[in-house]
Amino acid sequence: MLVQLFRFFSFFPLPVLHALGSVLGWLVFLLSPSYRKRMRANMRQAKVGAHLPQAVAEAGKAIAELPFIWCADPARVSRHASMENWELVQQTLDAGRGIVFLTPHLGCFEIVAQEIALRQELMVMYRPPKKEAMKPLIEGARARKNLLLAPANMGGVRMLAKFLKKGQPIGLLPDQVPQEGDGVWADFFGRSAYTMTLPAKLAQLGDAVVIITYAERLSFGRGYVVRFVPFTGSLEGDSAAQARAINAAMETLIQRSPAQYYWSYNRYKVPAGVAAPGSAQEAA
Repeated sequence: MLVQLFRFFSFFPLPVLHALGSVLGWLVFLLSPSYRKRMRANMRQAKVGAHLPQAVAEAGKAIAELPFIWCADPARVSRHASMENWELVQQTLDAGRGIVFLTPHLGCFEIVAQEIALRQELMVMYRPPKKEAMKPLIEGARARKNLLLAPANMGGVRMLAKFLKKGQPIGLLPDQVPQEGDGVWADFFGRSAYTMTLPAKLAQLGDAVVIITYAERLSFGRGYVVRFVPFTGSLEGDSAAQARAINAAMETLIQRSPAQYYWSYNRYKVPAGVAAPGSAQEAA
């Protein structure tokens, strides 16, 4: 039923979906106290509270556009996307070096891997959804030519490492809270956030290059601009220093389009089995 519903909405024009999404965003914001509280708190923490009204609408657009991104004809979706600085990617591939694409929850992050896969084989880490009803929909949407899925476990990490060593690109969501033992506490907008260490570890394999990418959502349903930005930070030092360097790069990127970040995400949660930052257990 859910798949059929998404396919139905996939035929709607993108401007219509974004208009509906703006309304949806405000409905959720007004009707869910916990959602409203977390979104406000996270935006205050990042000192971007002035963008709250637009962020509410953008959050709704992010949901409403999923039928289009996942279920519409790929050629139709691609006509709504343009690429900025793709030459950076192509030059790296031509040099035979692997790429670690870091894509935060900013803008239409779902379209990024699809657009890259139209031009180059790509492997991305995939964590199955918690809701079983969403699994066939999401896996069907991501099962595309040139887009390879690696499960979020040790087997998947080995797949990513092997692919990267061959000079191929991989993709990760660096601002997703990792599971126990897979991260360190690192500053993110002035507060400790449990941050994955995997991106830095993989980037050190086979002389790989880190490129940050996101898809800015244009106003009035005009489409998306997929941007590729070189990572200029240092991945020297221990895991905490590496995680902080990546978080700093994410902060800079988010400041470009603060209203389009996924502010309702519980980025500062303490995963089960992980000592809270600053606790005696964590210090030990």
